[in-house]
Amino acid sequence: MHALIIDDSRAMRAILRRIIAPVGWQTTEAAHGREALDHMEAGLVPDVCMIDWNMPVMDGYQFVCEVRKRPEWRDVTLMMVTTEGEHSQIVRALAAGAHEYVIKPFPPEAILDKLALLGFQSQEVSA
Repeated sequence: MHALIIDDSRAMRAILRRIIAPVGWQTTEAAHGREALDHMEAGLVPDVCMIDWNMPVMDGYQFVCEVRKRPEWRDVTLMMVTTEGEHSQIVRALAAGAHEYVIKPFPPEAILDKLALLGFQSQEVSA
């Protein structure tokens, strides 16, 4: 399983990586939506994208809209992981094509629970 973690905070990317790597996920990171699109246009088609809303260059909402325009990325699962907690923002992201929404701050199990809800089975990886 491969996750593309998209957040302008290096610390938040590291937190998400540390949550999902021990249960079998490979990760690629991007500091904004444009960088993430560049990865995908170069051939990376992740199983899931974990997307912050507020980023420079291209924000998370714009990224979701761009991904959903492309039929070849129809099967990529999009999960917002952001501080934007207003109901209208959540509705807007889901209407644009995000599958799930996690509001920061969150406990680590919230990410794993959402992935399980989306049908991704975690696997313990021995070090």
